[in-house]
Amino acid sequence: MLPKESFDTALVTGASTGIGAVYADRFAARGHPLVLVARNREKLEALAERLSREHRVKVDVLPADLASPEQRSKVERRLREDESIGVLVNNAGSSVPGGLADVALDDIESMIQLNVVAPTRLIGAVLPGLLARRRGSIVNIASALAIAPELSAGAYAATKSYLLTYTLTLHKELRDSGIQVQAVLPGITRTAIWEHAGKDIGSFPEHMIMEVDEMVDAALAGYDMGELVTIPSLPDGDEWRRYDEARRRLAPELSRSRAADRYKSDIPEDA
Repeated sequence: MLPKESFDTALVTGASTGIGAVYADRFAARGHPLVLVARNREKLEALAERLSREHRVKVDVLPADLASPEQRSKVERRLREDESIGVLVNNAGSSVPGGLADVALDDIESMIQLNVVAPTRLIGAVLPGLLARRRGSIVNIASALAIAPELSAGAYAATKSYLLTYTLTLHKELRDSGIQVQAVLPGITRTAIWEHAGKDIGSFPEHMIMEVDEMVDAALAGYDMGELVTIPSLPDGDEWRRYDEARRRLAPELSRSRAADRYKSDIPEDA
């Protein structure tokens, strides 16, 4: 366990159920006070009461729909003004059923607000305080689809690719700042997002479906190890490192003064 944030408050989004609720439980068990964010006040208050009783930590609830700029501003303000917050878990997210040509544009926009705009703005709100104190953590729950978009229809995978790329950039900019960042890329996890997206999780082979507790505990093991990218179901961590190294090897070839010869005609220029 990383000792540097033992007493910092953890703000967890999408905390009322599923992955967010388990993250809240695990951070409470580690001794972190909590701020729980989700739309459903009743579920938040029930969870807060249980966690406070079981783990004897202070738990605040902050009901908000993070897809709404007006409601999101309350959470941004809390992140800017509450100097006790040292851990941000960006877990809230949604999906919409159907392919790109089938989904209403308003539904896609709402998903982008929640999956992309909200974590970006929340990170922007908390970051100045973390930098000033030179400690803290930001955990972004992305998806394995961030690197395997072919396995999904619609724009959901693209929103998770953004979150992965944003985390990699953040890590580079925060090097030597004392702030840890982590992107978590779960595979199929048994949560309510499948029902909301109009998909039957039971249609997948059982060996592909991870339970929420298993996923979060693996992600936190990666967090404790200081991993930048954690893929809970990946047996060999070197597979990710080789993937990442192959991507980095492309860098010198991505910007040159002349187009590659393979894009040019075989006809000599002076013909």
